[in-house]
Amino acid sequence: MSFQVHLIDGTYELFRHFFAVPSRKTSNGTEIGALRGVLGSVLGMLEQGATHVAVATDQTIRSFRNDMWPGYKDGSEIDPEIVSQFLPLEQGLRALGLQVWPMVEFEADDALATGAKMAAKDSRVSQVLICSPDKDLAQCVGGKIFQWDRRKNQISGVDEVRDKFGVPPSSIPDYLALVGDAADGFPGLSGWGAKSAATLLACYGSIEDIPNDASTWQVKVRSSAKLAETLSRGREKAALFKSLATLRDNAPVSETTDALLWNGPDASFEEFCTQHELATLFERTEKLLADRT
Repeated sequence: MSFQVHLIDGTYELFRHFFAVPSRKTSNGTEIGALRGVLGSVLGMLEQGATHVAVATDQTIRSFRNDMWPGYKDGSEIDPEIVSQFLPLEQGLRALGLQVWPMVEFEADDALATGAKMAAKDSRVSQVLICSPDKDLAQCVGGKIFQWDRRKNQISGVDEVRDKFGVPPSSIPDYLALVGDAADGFPGLSGWGAKSAATLLACYGSIEDIPNDASTWQVKVRSSAKLAETLSRGREKAALFKSLATLRDNAPVSETTDALLWNGPDASFEEFCTQHELATLFERTEKLLADRT
């Protein structure tokens, strides 16, 4: 019997719900709006039939990439009310009975990349859905692995990634290295934009294979001589940015897809819901268990 695997970007979901849903505080003044939103959203996926689920989070915002590039995101500008909900989210997800992958040295995206690779090797898995619109994760797409933007309800395979970025998934790290990624804190190479990067990478595949001499380029790009000069002088920096953008596939995650099977909440879930004044979530979970038996 085949099944889908759903891998959720818990950090993205927490931010998304923090800015999308109204603030909600418990009777003692603790902010739980995003916590409630994410847990409700994940529970909704289970209600819709998801069976094998894992959630990756950034237990700390800093990672090994901060040692590689001083401007890399470090979480210093994050609203404290978001930060305060990370630990309760991980606790709540575990109590709900889900696999949680909290990253310290790595990032949540690395966990998702690692988990997707692991799950795709399982012959029983029909499809791996990485539940996040993060452009970094487009590099994972291919074969059984798809990216699912749940907010827009858009599922992206190889063709959709190519249509969106102008390059195949394998060239996404090169693309980001050239154009930069403001969300992660690295600027790319001066003058290189989405169109020029996509045109060259669609032809050559990787930064390393783009010639230094623009006169030998097999495609026409505006301001090619200037772009070639910038690339020629900045290859070391481009290689660094590419490494920053390349997701690792050796993050600590579950070893098998069997570990991702949801069998219901553990005994602590009712207490967690009571403590955080989330009675409705507990009631929904009880109904889901009854419906599945």
